Amino acid sequence: MTENLQSCCLANWKMEMELDPAKDDLPLMANTRHMLVKHYVLDLDVDFKSQVIEGTVVLFFEPGSRCKKGGSAGEGACLSQSDETCKIRASEPCHSPVTNVSARSSKTGYNDFAVCAKGEKDTSDKNGNHSNGEQASGISSSKNCCDIENHGSEDFLLVLDCCDLSVLKVEEVDVAAVPGIEKFTRSAKLTDAEELRNLRNQIVHELVTLPADRWREQLYYYTRCSQAPGCGELLFSTGTWSLMIRKAEVQAPRDFPRAIRIWYKTKPEGRSVTWTTDQSSRPCVYTMGSPINNRALFPCQEPPVAMSTWQTTVRTASCFVVLMSGENSAEPAQLQEGLLSWYYYVTMPMPASTFTIAIGCWTEVKQESHTSDVRTNNEFSSLFSRANLRLIEGSCGHVAYPCRFQNPAASSQLVIPHRVFAPWCLKDRCAEILLELIPQCLSAAHATLGTHPFSRLDVLIVPSNFSSLGMASPHIIFLSQSVLTGGSHLCGTRLCHEIAHAWFGLAIGARDWTEEWISEGFATYLEDVFWAVAQQLPHDEAREQQELKALLRWRRLRDEVQNSEEELQVLRPNKENTGEVSESGTCIIKHGLNAEKIFMQVHYLKGYFLLQSLAKRIGEATYFEFLRKFVQKFHGQLILSQDFLYMLLEDIPEQKGYGLSVENIIQAWLDTSGIPKPLLEECQTWDQCRLVRQVNDEVTKWIQVNQRARKRSKRKRRQDEVAFQKLLPDQLVLLLESLLEEKTLCLRTLQCLEKTYHLDEQDSEVRHRWCELVVKHKYTRRYADIEKFLKEDQAMGVYLYGELMVNEDAKQQELAYKCFAATQKQMDVSSAKVVAEMLF
Repeated sequence: MTENLQSCCLANWKMEMELDPAKDDLPLMANTRHMLVKHYVLDLDVDFKSQVIEGTVVLFFEPGSRCKKGGSAGEGACLSQSDETCKIRASEPCHSPVTNVSARSSKTGYNDFAVCAKGEKDTSDKNGNHSNGEQASGISSSKNCCDIENHGSEDFLLVLDCCDLSVLKVEEVDVAAVPGIEKFTRSAKLTDAEELRNLRNQIVHELVTLPADRWREQLYYYTRCSQAPGCGELLFSTGTWSLMIRKAEVQAPRDFPRAIRIWYKTKPEGRSVTWTTDQSSRPCVYTMGSPINNRALFPCQEPPVAMSTWQTTVRTASCFVVLMSGENSAEPAQLQEGLLSWYYYVTMPMPASTFTIAIGCWTEVKQESHTSDVRTNNEFSSLFSRANLRLIEGSCGHVAYPCRFQNPAASSQLVIPHRVFAPWCLKDRCAEILLELIPQCLSAAHATLGTHPFSRLDVLIVPSNFSSLGMASPHIIFLSQSVLTGGSHLCGTRLCHEIAHAWFGLAIGARDWTEEWISEGFATYLEDVFWAVAQQLPHDEAREQQELKALLRWRRLRDEVQNSEEELQVLRPNKENTGEVSESGTCIIKHGLNAEKIFMQVHYLKGYFLLQSLAKRIGEATYFEFLRKFVQKFHGQLILSQDFLYMLLEDIPEQKGYGLSVENIIQAWLDTSGIPKPLLEECQTWDQCRLVRQVNDEVTKWIQVNQRARKRSKRKRRQDEVAFQKLLPDQLVLLLESLLEEKTLCLRTLQCLEKTYHLDEQDSEVRHRWCELVVKHKYTRRYADIEKFLKEDQAMGVYLYGELMVNEDAKQQELAYKCFAATQKQMDVSSAKVVAEMLF
């Protein structure tokens, strides 16, 4: 058994050593099946001058699944190769204990903690919304460091995901030294070293397993324990993707310290956060959804199975506002002149990859005297009200935490508290569009799926270098400035998409990261539903708009399948091995570092079409009743594709009689590249949609206008009067895409097109197609539109660079080089890499 477990850790180390730098796979190195993080306490200082975040993270552990199966020293023990690691990785030496860490020494005296412990006033309201009554800050540690030597190669090795970090010191935390901690012990004070170690581990176990209704007390003692002195430094070494920690002569995970403190600082080039300036030219830093997630922000366990809670204190200059994934709407505490402290916490266990932070000179956009009109669709509301009363009575299937699904007041809350933040220069635009949309979209989401999983929401307009239109995290949504142009359509649909992630992607997550469709397919499908309800569209009108959207997505999927690698088109690339990990918990995410994959829509679109196909086959009312049951059963948990499909067919067994089976669905939709066969049969119907036929009529008119313009001789031109219909934004997108298929459009046609639809005032989806027309037909008068788009709409402009280069036109290539030179330094790393490959 010992040899087998030792080989397990050796394999973990070997995996990192043998990773091919030329490949695009992402390793998840944490040995989560041996030790599992249950809670993080981060205490951080942010320095914009040096572009460094520095501080500590205290991790509280429980033994992993492999260690709970047996009680012997052999079972659950994982032996490491610490000596060999030190010898082989010469560039990253094994760190022996140091006697002092000078970094942040001037700040360790801060203690602005004021949390409600047992018996203190509860400051949460009846809906489970938390105020800022909880504050935690301050790190104290022992100056006496134990002298630990390397006694051999049979010590257990704790592996964390980590890169682009400078780790300064790792130590065990003496949680037994916390005043009042005796309530978590079953024994008198002990002095024997082994008994004292067991006592510390027992305290952590009791703390992390406290009942959900004692969450305030739990946060209080997490903070106190995080401030406890150290009781011995731990040996550590760093690899490209990992931080490896061991304690001399501790050979089993069950004997390893359950609370450790890591002193570290980030690097300016770290890939988890981006340091940039906002649209008002003021400095900011934020997590931008990097492929490597948060391992360059703090050492952590990245695998989704490592569901944890966290609390974070951030200190920074008083001109900055700190936004973060947190249940409380934090208000800053002044520590000294010019320095503020912000505190956030989360009590719902989630993967560390969902942790999000944004620090900048954000301005809160507030509602004027009037309040938004919250509208709901009566049809959906009545469907939900009947089903939700039954669902609330059931028990949750997740680990214990203060769950809103079991709170009747929270379940009836149509709109959760929300705030909007933006750079100063975008404040008025946000007030005009965003403030009114948020309550409507939140209400529509509640009418469709029921209880909001999270108690509050912040929405932030992020800098122009953000590589997506939006990103959802617990309690916070990032939106690109690109959604603020034009009318409310693009902003509303994108907001609905990100709100949908609260249920699919956050409250319910994929157990295997390669199954992105579980998050993105559901959000894409639900954005149409939410948006129709938010607008209170009649059923037929909603159906027509959704059919138009389906056609646009079909065209996009068809083009992407024709122009991408087959391997990247599979929704379940690991197939029957999906969800499997090594004996230690490590795994590889296929193509996780592929820069182009970030811009692909296959997982969004094929997932959307699968869900749409199922809804059409089952019936809308039955389908949404099932979705609410599914959310009720699986919220707070991780799933695989088959969990959804098996429950669907069990809940609606009559579909099995029509040849629908989990195996057939997986084969046709998830495990195969290209266009699914069922979709090929369905796509013909969307051309018959009234809104599509209307566009086709307009396309015909424009082709005729273009033909007449080309035939005109030098005689005096007269203006032909053509009556063009007013089109919806999605219709305009289809119109421009159809005109892009025409071989030539003359200058007069382009001028008329621009004037008729005021294209420079449309949303970014429309303007993107307009820019493509400008490039294709070398419409030099409007090259300024392209330049503006590439600078201000970086989330959407990447492939315009390719269009500019492919024509081999000197002026267009010069424009591409000029725009890239102006934006490269602040551009998202993946975007910059893809564009550079196009240009050079």
